[in-house]
Amino acid sequence: MNQNKNVSKILYYLCILLSAGYLLTFIYSVFCLLTGFAVTPYKDDLYLHINYPFIEQPFLNIENNYPYIILSFLLVLVTYGIFFWLSAKVFKVFFQHKLFTEENITQLQRFYRYNIFLPLPITIIASFFVEVESVIWGLVFIHFMLGIFCFFLANIFKQGLHLQNEQDLFI
Repeated sequence: MNQNKNVSKILYYLCILLSAGYLLTFIYSVFCLLTGFAVTPYKDDLYLHINYPFIEQPFLNIENNYPYIILSFLLVLVTYGIFFWLSAKVFKVFFQHKLFTEENITQLQRFYRYNIFLPLPITIIASFFVEVESVIWGLVFIHFMLGIFCFFLANIFKQGLHLQNEQDLFI
């Protein structure tokens, strides 16, 4: 069990780091795009470089059109930032002293609801405005399967909590 706790702690911190990276990149990108700070157009204004702060070194390269910027760039950054944040919360469940708690079940439910119900509608809406590559549909399916797996896990935790509460009544 100690090995599980160690692995889940490592994955927790990795997901926190990834979440912070995505969300900070989102915030920085929105700031740059709204203010024009550290943004350099190129190839006849078809593309934009979002540069590292205070230097002219490109950090991100994006297309210079609103549907792409909103649906294929900013929305991806923020949704994956949230995904990794929720993933971290799921990994945190597995190194808690008590596994079967309402709070842990809530974290699992948030994760499965996010993965089952968000990627498909977002991708369908985006497909009306930007080209959605076939690999994206594979990612949608992977998120759906992650959500289903976590749904089963949440139900197992509910039963574990119920059994734990029953046992507490007998003691």
